[in-house]
Amino acid sequence: MPENGGRGLTEPPKPIDMRRPNLLIVLVGVLDTIDRALIAACAFATIAAGLVLTHSIAVRYLLHSSTDWQDEMAVFLLAGATFLSAPYVQSVRGHIAIEAIKGFLPKPIERVRKFVSDIICFLFCAFFAWQSWLLLMEAIEDGRVTDSSWAPPLWFPYSMMTVGMSLLALRFLVQLVQTLCGKKETA
Repeated sequence: MPENGGRGLTEPPKPIDMRRPNLLIVLVGVLDTIDRALIAACAFATIAAGLVLTHSIAVRYLLHSSTDWQDEMAVFLLAGATFLSAPYVQSVRGHIAIEAIKGFLPKPIERVRKFVSDIICFLFCAFFAWQSWLLLMEAIEDGRVTDSSWAPPLWFPYSMMTVGMSLLALRFLVQLVQTLCGKKETA
């Protein structure tokens, strides 16, 4: 006989609330997975930028040959790494914050300061992402390229900026929802 005397067999099961909390947990998990993949790509891009610049120096000074694509490629790689790593940095709250006053504020005021800061950052990043999408679409439609002799298409760096800022805005939004729902942050 079960410990509860068999009473659990006649009572209907309690419904599981699958809406808000679990959806938020799934969204955070998806964003964390995307962040991990992007961080690996950003690390690779940073190393690649270093190799490209090293190649540029070797070709320019040892072989006395001109280099026209290396600097631009390195800028694209580093800009992409910067924008695409920003959501991860925000997820661990690793950005430069007002740490000097954090220790002096009472916890309730610190929570309000962090919440207001997240709202302002979300609004800025959402606006930046929206403008990035417009810039990306314009670059694709017009077939824009850089002014260098290499002339790579501008949709490539604009797409990294657009994806990075969109994910960063989404990360801020998730953190705001976590705060409103009373969920503990992972960082």
